[in-house]
Amino acid sequence: MDPTVKKLTPVLVVDSIEPVHSFWVDRLGFEETMRVMEGDRLGFVAFVKGSVELMYQTVESIRADIATLAETPVGAAMLFLEVDDLDAIEAALEGVEHVVPRRETFYGADEIVVREPGGNVVVFAYFAAKE
Repeated sequence: MDPTVKKLTPVLVVDSIEPVHSFWVDRLGFEETMRVMEGDRLGFVAFVKGSVELMYQTVESIRADIATLAETPVGAAMLFLEVDDLDAIEAALEGVEHVVPRRETFYGADEIVVREPGGNVVVFAYFAAKE
């Protein structure tokens, strides 16, 4: 079985989301589609315009969600790929070290988090409700 990838969404790691918010929304016309607060600051936000989606997450938010990824440097990107068959992805990644074991998330995804050979974090996520 050849795993199919349905979507790629970059997750950009930053110290603070607020400075980039108006850049995407006010200047470029992106719509904020999701936000998660981390205390009194934005911890995570997703933007979309047409078929383009990008996400920002703060180091503090990463530390609170997946502590093992908290050392991801600011300015590095994590890739978030939405897939239609996580079992096929898991089979294709046999032998690849998982950064985070397969898990069900609070946002409704069944996901696997790995580090690709270049050192970048890649999240594969399946959303049953979208089927």
